[in-house]
Amino acid sequence: MPPEQYTRCPGCHTVFRVTPQQLAMREGQVRCGHCKTVFDGIAERISLAPPAQPAGPDDGYDEAALGPATVTLRSAQALHPAAEPPPPEPAATAPADEEEIEEIAYEERFAWAKPRRSKRANAFYGAAIPVLVLALLVQLLFHYRDAIAAHWPEAKPALTRVCDLAGCAISPLRDLAMRHLSIDASDLQADPAHKGLLILTASVRSHAAWPLAYPHLEFTLTDAGNATVVRRVLAPADYAGGTADVDAGIPPGGDVPIKLFIDASATTQAGYLLYLFYP
Repeated sequence: MPPEQYTRCPGCHTVFRVTPQQLAMREGQVRCGHCKTVFDGIAERISLAPPAQPAGPDDGYDEAALGPATVTLRSAQALHPAAEPPPPEPAATAPADEEEIEEIAYEERFAWAKPRRSKRANAFYGAAIPVLVLALLVQLLFHYRDAIAAHWPEAKPALTRVCDLAGCAISPLRDLAMRHLSIDASDLQADPAHKGLLILTASVRSHAAWPLAYPHLEFTLTDAGNATVVRRVLAPADYAGGTADVDAGIPPGGDVPIKLFIDASATTQAGYLLYLFYP
């Protein structure tokens, strides 16, 4: 059995038990597993055998020459072969030692401690989430109640009862883009029985499959140069007639006949304009 060999790190003076195979690798260049110093393990070999004591007290015996009474002894597994230097690259920094890279705890660089919630907090969140979801649904129902009642008529009675308790109302939808409302026919004629009186007839038709709110009418008289002479805005109650249920809206596919008498005795006009709009 080969005798044990020891080498000492010049950086931290830690003593390592080494094997000939370790010292043979990379010409004895090793790295201290304690302070990471790279040194020549062959040149730093030491012997732990105690020196021979002199025969007598007067033969120059020096206790300090025996070295320190104790040493820090590490096993051979704590001593690592020094990494071979990488080939030089022009105008570039040499890459880090592979052994050093393996020792960096990359997993811990971005590690974060997960907050720990108590059972009471978990119970609170568990109870609050359904309540918040229910509150959101109620808010959506309130905001879109008119559209829901228009597109799903079977839901209108329930929504109406809820609105009776909440103090709101279900109203017909307004066709702001005027995609489902049109003026099918209109005419303006002088009343032969009354001088200066004009008779406006028109028909407003709904092309929607659900009730629509009655729009307002903008009636304008123009002169020969198409300039405005007089303009008047007519609310649904002004043109729909006394028998129409304005709050219920225009029925799906319904038609609203219009006949109005307009006093134009103080104006001179050559034409007219008629528009639908929602205020």
